[in-house]
Amino acid sequence: MPKIVDHNDRKEKIAEAAWRVIRRDGLDHVSVRRVAEEAGFSLGSLRHYFDSQDELLAFSMRLVSSRVNDRIQKIPFSGKPRHDMMLIIAELVPLDEVRLAEAEIWLAFAGKAGSNAAIRALSLEVHHELYTGFRRMIDELIRQKLTTDDIDAEQETRRLHALIDGLVVHHATFQDHLTRDELMTTISYHLDTFLLQEQ
Repeated sequence: MPKIVDHNDRKEKIAEAAWRVIRRDGLDHVSVRRVAEEAGFSLGSLRHYFDSQDELLAFSMRLVSSRVNDRIQKIPFSGKPRHDMMLIIAELVPLDEVRLAEAEIWLAFAGKAGSNAAIRALSLEVHHELYTGFRRMIDELIRQKLTTDDIDAEQETRRLHALIDGLVVHHATFQDHLTRDELMTTISYHLDTFLLQEQ
């Protein structure tokens, strides 16, 4: 009986190999050949899954978002909005090696967004996805009357988005200067500025 190949699993394994190359050598050193070697694939086998380096990089970047979204979908929410919001945010920040790797990949792509139109478009896609997620959280808190009366949903969404982005950069770049506990404490402190205390 012929072996059944899970093509999506193969593509993810190749993307994970691309992540390792990016983390070790930087985005400028990624090539189809190098990723094939890292993944243990022949160049021809890899090209069966990705026609070009741009296609490989696009899939690799989107896989970061996909993995984060998958984890968020599996969160056992408590029904307490503030607590659940912290659970969601915790999946976006580098609290373990998996999330640190995702943060470093995101930072590598973000660093090239200014000079590469394709990467800029992908980065903007992720940026909008994050903004939309934060806006939904803020809107739901307002709907449940759990925020201060003077909250500006648009400005608060932008501020929260910028805070999370900044903390990810700080911790991923200077782990000794911002511990994981300090990162989450900073987020909690910020939420206290516009959330009413839950009963």
